[in-house]
Amino acid sequence: MYKLTKLESGVCAADGFYADGVSAGLKAENAKDMAFIYSSSICEIASVFTTNKMTAAPIRHFRAKGDFKTNFVLINAKNANAMTGKAGIADIEEILTTLPKEIKNPVMSSTGVIGVRVPKERLIAGAKLFDLTKREPNSAANAIMTTDSFSKEIAFRVELEDGASFNIGAMAKGAGMINPAMATMLCFITTDAKVSKSEMQELLDEVTLTTFNAASVDGDTSTNDTVMLLSNALSGSYNREAFRDALHKIMLFLATEMVADGEGATKMVTYKVTGAKSNAEAEVVAKALSNSLLVKTALYGEDPNWGRIASTVGASGVDADEETLSISFNDLCVYKSGVLLFDAAMEERASAVMKLDRFTISCDLGLAEGSFTSYGCDLGYEYVKINADYRT
Repeated sequence: MYKLTKLESGVCAADGFYADGVSAGLKAENAKDMAFIYSSSICEIASVFTTNKMTAAPIRHFRAKGDFKTNFVLINAKNANAMTGKAGIADIEEILTTLPKEIKNPVMSSTGVIGVRVPKERLIAGAKLFDLTKREPNSAANAIMTTDSFSKEIAFRVELEDGASFNIGAMAKGAGMINPAMATMLCFITTDAKVSKSEMQELLDEVTLTTFNAASVDGDTSTNDTVMLLSNALSGSYNREAFRDALHKIMLFLATEMVADGEGATKMVTYKVTGAKSNAEAEVVAKALSNSLLVKTALYGEDPNWGRIASTVGASGVDADEETLSISFNDLCVYKSGVLLFDAAMEERASAVMKLDRFTISCDLGLAEGSFTSYGCDLGYEYVKINADYRT
């Protein structure tokens, strides 16, 4: 048995971790645009990165280091350092060599515009403003935002049955170019649990599949998607079941917050697919629903057009049959195993569901036991405006 208690200290919840954000002049009006995470003790690090073949320089730099430990992550907004070639990696090396001597094997993560070299002089100057004794998790979370409308943080204390405990916390950014596989998302998770690198990586890979990789804002996968999990082991405590539960809660919360904060989004929708011939086929259907432009625009218009749901299921390429398919909005079943239940009274009730900020669309294929849940949002005029003006 174990107990999870929510904390307000984000990436600084774990013992020995520090974080803050500063302004390097990349954002307008002197807004914070650089952040750091620092541990007083060296950390094991696990990671998951984008599947985009045009991988950004920070990820290529990280991977080139091989098996290593670190106690420092530097993050910048407004510039992705992607499609910048060998020069982009050289810029990272130059920036990181200017950091204080207590920093060991630092790594960098970036988000922003693609195809522009980082303003390294500004970043070097910004890094000189870092105070490694500061615990300002909200400042760090705000500094890494781009088109986000709010920061995303969460943390837990995990108390074990024998009285021992450990903490785990995180911050993330992401609102657009979100189709994690992964998406324009960055996530940094810190813990003082005494967990091995191999077990961290195993659990991170596993949990990513049903959290970040189940979320979509617009169906686009970024060059920079990154999740890092760092452990300094200072608590001396660990329990696999409890750690996995806390990690899943953290990553699912952040994934759904990203979707809810989707550029111009007004709704966050959970797509629950059951009854498929396999979990893999259920995943195909769920992700087709979360990515469908016709479904997204119906959500924006608050139109309970269940026909678009059925059509998307049928077009997904998996085994499906109208005689076994059932569709529900929350607990309101509008189509059941070939029987049309959608009349004027039900449309009114379904429309009321569509007006909610968050709701669930369920599709039971009625064929077997396969299931998967994905997360998506609506698509409206504001998304087009934001991305039409992204570089200006």
